[in-house]
Amino acid sequence: MKRLLLLIVLGLLLWGWSEREALSAFPGILSAYTAKEYCSCRYVTGFDPEYCLGYVKQWLPLSALRDDEQAREVFASGLGRDARARWQGPREGCRLLP
Repeated sequence: MKRLLLLIVLGLLLWGWSEREALSAFPGILSAYTAKEYCSCRYVTGFDPEYCLGYVKQWLPLSALRDDEQAREVFASGLGRDARARWQGPREGCRLLP
């Protein structure tokens, strides 16, 4: 039983090492996806904030989500990474900001 557990742990470590680039990109994806999709939900399609919160809800929780209605800008923070998205106009929609 101990050998099987050791083999599983070693297998997971090897897999994690081979996928280290993809795994390191994941924290930024959570906040960027949330900011962009929430912005699109609110300012492109015009849904209510409560609906858009449910629409962008992820299995992993965010630490912050702020919606600046005057600037039409959304800020999302999760897993130590921040992202902002702003409504560009009726033909451009929302865009992630650097």
